[in-house]
Amino acid sequence: MNIRPIEADDRALLVPIIANAGNFTEEEVETALELIDEAIEENNSGDYNIHVIEDDGAVRGYVCIGETPLTEGTYDLYWIVVDAGTRGKGYGQRLLRHAEEEIRRRGGRLLLIETSSMESYQATRRFYLAADYTEIARLPDYYKDGDDKIIYAKRVR
Repeated sequence: MNIRPIEADDRALLVPIIANAGNFTEEEVETALELIDEAIEENNSGDYNIHVIEDDGAVRGYVCIGETPLTEGTYDLYWIVVDAGTRGKGYGQRLLRHAEEEIRRRGGRLLLIETSSMESYQATRRFYLAADYTEIARLPDYYKDGDDKIIYAKRVR
C-alpha cells in the first residue's frame, strides 16, 4: 500500500469510486469532485489537501482534509472514500491514520469529522468510533427532517 498526494490523472479513477460508494447523493458526488479539482489545480497547497491510497497498482480511495478557518490547529476531515469492492482491507484505516499524521506534521491538534445519522451511514459511524473518535455533538434534523448532523472529534497530539 502506498499513500501519496493526488495527481491530475487520479481524478478519472476516483469518479467511479465516489459514485459507487453507496451513500452519496448526486450533489455530494459533485461537491467531492469540486474539492478534488481544487486540490489538483492548487497542487494540494490550498484549502483542501487530498491523498490517495494505491494497492496492486490501482487507486483504492482517498482522504481530504483541510484546516478549519479561524482556528489554531483544528482540521476538518471533508471526505474519506474507499472503493466499495475493496472495503474491509484496511484502506480506510490507513487513510485516516495518514490524515492524522499529516495534521500532526502541520502542527495541528484536533480533527473534526461530520457525518449523517441516516442508516446508510451506520458503517461510517462505526468506523469513526472504532478509530477512537468521540461523538461531541448531534444537531437534530440538520441535513433534512430525520437526518441529524453528527460531529466526531479526536485530539491528534
